[in-house]
Amino acid sequence: MRLFVAVTLSDDMKTSLTGLLHGLKQAGVKGSYTPSANLHLTLAFIGEVEDAAPVKEALKAVAWKPFKLSLDGLGNFGDILWVGTKSGQGLAALVKNVRRALDDAGIAYDRKAFVPHITLVRKAAGRWQGVPAPKGEMMVKKVSLMRSDVRDGKRVYKEVMSI
Repeated sequence: MRLFVAVTLSDDMKTSLTGLLHGLKQAGVKGSYTPSANLHLTLAFIGEVEDAAPVKEALKAVAWKPFKLSLDGLGNFGDILWVGTKSGQGLAALVKNVRRALDDAGIAYDRKAFVPHITLVRKAAGRWQGVPAPKGEMMVKKVSLMRSDVRDGKRVYKEVMSI
């Protein structure tokens, strides 16, 4: 099974981002749009594992406190278009603690430098620079271990556990 650790977004945040997705479509941006149900902030991408139990156990050791998460402008990694999030001390500490817990448990994960973002469009083509970034803010009150499956050719995310 394919796993990742994420912050799931509030309904209000998803509504704001869905409005942005519509704005991007109206601006003519083409690509593979993230369904609103799949919008999230990845903290650590683990990838394929046989058994989720060691990951669950590792995450139980993560200490963290609720914090405010705010949207912060559009950006891209090549042809991946995303909206950034403000990276305050709460988010930075959470990422550090999640990754330390995975390291301590010997669980492999993608070790790229953490750039806080929510992926909007993959294989994006077109001009998005004039589209205004949405405003949005939420309190992060839980962290989720998510499973990613393919159903009918589409990615479907399901929460496995939360802390």
